[in-house]
Amino acid sequence: MMHTSPSFDVSVVIPLLDEEESLRELTSGIEKVLDGLSFEIIFVDDGSQDGSWAVIDQLHQAQPEIIRGIRFARNYGKSAALQKGFEAAQGAVVFTMDADLQDDPEELPAMRQQLLEGGLDLVSGWKKERHDPLSKTLPTKLYNWATRRVSGIHLHDFNCGLKCYRWQVVKAIEVQGEMHRYIPMLAKMAGFDKIGEKVVTHHARPYGVSKFGLERFTNGVLDLMTVGFIARFGRKPMHFFGLLGILMFMVSAGLFLGIGGYKVWALNVGAEAKNLTELSWFYVALTGMLLGAQFFLSGFLAEMVSRNDPARTDYRILARLSGQ
Repeated sequence: MMHTSPSFDVSVVIPLLDEEESLRELTSGIEKVLDGLSFEIIFVDDGSQDGSWAVIDQLHQAQPEIIRGIRFARNYGKSAALQKGFEAAQGAVVFTMDADLQDDPEELPAMRQQLLEGGLDLVSGWKKERHDPLSKTLPTKLYNWATRRVSGIHLHDFNCGLKCYRWQVVKAIEVQGEMHRYIPMLAKMAGFDKIGEKVVTHHARPYGVSKFGLERFTNGVLDLMTVGFIARFGRKPMHFFGLLGILMFMVSAGLFLGIGGYKVWALNVGAEAKNLTELSWFYVALTGMLLGAQFFLSGFLAEMVSRNDPARTDYRILARLSGQ
């Protein structure tokens, strides 16, 4: 069901995987700090193998007007969980936070105030003092440095799970793959570029173990390249593939003409020269020309597909003045 306007003051979207020990304590903390506001808590169980869903069901039975639950048939990843949570959210302000109690619910009111009073679209948490092992903090520092360079968004902690959004932001973006790391970039691409940051308290994990692995870091790097490319060339692929193809074709054609010119010169002066097919550079030039033509054709086809995509003209309009 598509909601055209918010129904609550706040939605809290919580993706989780095997976090049954922390869910009751987390729910209690959120309810305490949001007292006086209308709110909902949306748990998205990303294929847990423990008793997480049973706990969520019990919490829902006790407070059906507040607690919502979405259960995946298997583990699809945090991005998929957030996407489904965003689709279900009905709050004017939408929070995301992790379920492992490392994010402090006490931060929610101040982040909401910063968002609304500052006229921001998004407030991202910054875990300035982290309680994680070096195997997690070092890759995160490298990732944050690279993301700042690619995105032009000056946040210290892109990967902090604790974030605060206006309702319009989460309804305008689509989170796939490992793109949850780059939601500020996705928001900026959608026209929501008023992005703030707040230092938040980070607690040590009291239960369970971290789900962070090396594959998450490598996947994050690949997705950074993807979202960076889409941000720059998503609506004009010919500007990348076409330019690359033309340059490759021209350089290779120049090399081909140079080889041919040398052959003609050698014949005119009576010098000994190998047949073109005996020269390795001949095949380098020929291959380069073919690849250049293929890159150009790829750009042309991608441009045709892009121009026929209805989403190409799905621009965010802030205001419109029309005559009568």
